Amino acid sequence: MNRIALFAAASAMLAAPLAAQTADPLAEVDAQGDRTARVAQQIWDWSELGYLEARSSGLLQDELQSEGFKVQAGIADIPTAFMAEWGKGGPVIAILAEYDALPGISQTSSPTREQSELGAGHACGHNLFGAGSLTAAIAVKRWLEKTGTPGRIRLYGTPAEEGGSGKVYMTRAGLFEDVDIALHWHADDENSAAARTSLANRSAKFRFRGVSAHAAGAPERGRSALDGVEAMNMMVNMMREHTSMDTRIHYVITEGGAAPNVIPDFAEVFYYVRHSDAEEVRALWTRLEAAAKGAALGTGTDVDWEIIHGNNPLLVNETLARVMDAKLRSLGGIEYTAEEKAWAEKISASFGDNAKPLEEAAKVQPYEKTLGYGSTDVGDVSWATPTVGVRTATWVPGTSAHSWQAVAASGHSIGHKGAELAAKALTLMAVELYTNPQLREAARAEFVESRGEDYEYVSLVGDRAPPLDYRK
Repeated sequence: MNRIALFAAASAMLAAPLAAQTADPLAEVDAQGDRTARVAQQIWDWSELGYLEARSSGLLQDELQSEGFKVQAGIADIPTAFMAEWGKGGPVIAILAEYDALPGISQTSSPTREQSELGAGHACGHNLFGAGSLTAAIAVKRWLEKTGTPGRIRLYGTPAEEGGSGKVYMTRAGLFEDVDIALHWHADDENSAAARTSLANRSAKFRFRGVSAHAAGAPERGRSALDGVEAMNMMVNMMREHTSMDTRIHYVITEGGAAPNVIPDFAEVFYYVRHSDAEEVRALWTRLEAAAKGAALGTGTDVDWEIIHGNNPLLVNETLARVMDAKLRSLGGIEYTAEEKAWAEKISASFGDNAKPLEEAAKVQPYEKTLGYGSTDVGDVSWATPTVGVRTATWVPGTSAHSWQAVAASGHSIGHKGAELAAKALTLMAVELYTNPQLREAARAEFVESRGEDYEYVSLVGDRAPPLDYRK
């Protein structure tokens, strides 16, 4: 079946009547409003980093167990990863949940810059992601139970999305092989169900080792590890001129010495390489490693490196994306109260020329197929099973991810509203999938066509174990 035929089939399915229902799935989301806000706020308060989210993961597991889900903890050799399932027979619909925070960026819920004492913050809204997905999973479970619809709802607790690739190790372990469809969502400054793919990426910490000496008294005896890092950075920055348009390379020096008068015998630089094509990431990586070796040779130092994470690009499924778009449009966007609008106006003022009208939060963006320049480990899940996502306006329009403004809104009622809207979209999509076998079949057909009959999954992390200490 070609793509045009698939889109036509998806459109026809939207008009098909759902199975008779004795329960309102959206009412099940509304009934959990307090839980959604409470869980989102608690995970925001903890702001735990990747693979260290013991309390956040535990909270989600406790909430699911209280609703009768069977929980499997510590899956894929990751202590904070889990899988929770309810139901029997029928299709398996999975919902992904994230809950890791970002280091080096903290903020209170104030609309002005006011750094908190945590040193980390939910600048990508994963506290909302976790809470909204939890609400959706429970709403779907209650709907399945009340209607007697056969099927299993499964929530995956996926840690360390930010540079740890938790879902990659879960995919590599085969945990999505029996899933019919996977659903996910993300915090954003707008509402959209566009079929947006992502960049493949790989990261590593390059560690240079030299010889310490007094920088003034015996400089000839020293070999600076920091020189090795700086030489590598210089060569990679020149390399940028000779890469294709989709390439993104960025780094941070994580260790460079302690005192100017001590030649550092150890230095470390943390690199990310991204491209829309995973094979191009591999090709760029070969050049990056060559730069590291050359830098070590030229500075008289030694270098080794540890690959930390790697994600495949997201494989979009337009059959599913168009249906998700229709579900989101049926719900509409986010409406602010007078108090929320006043708060949002203060946030908006911090954007200067990049500010957007606050009314954008109430709109749903046009459907389109686009390339996103971020990366996500949802990409690997999307190569294991048909996957679809949605984004909701959890942040003030104009907010960039990984900013203090995103942290503030993620800990505010505006963020909680966005999480609830996402939960409703996921719930409606799940109900459609349980009751519409033609949609599931069409989505699978597009998935097989896009992926290729002879596809074999290969991760960008190789055979390494999960880097459970990468944030320590």
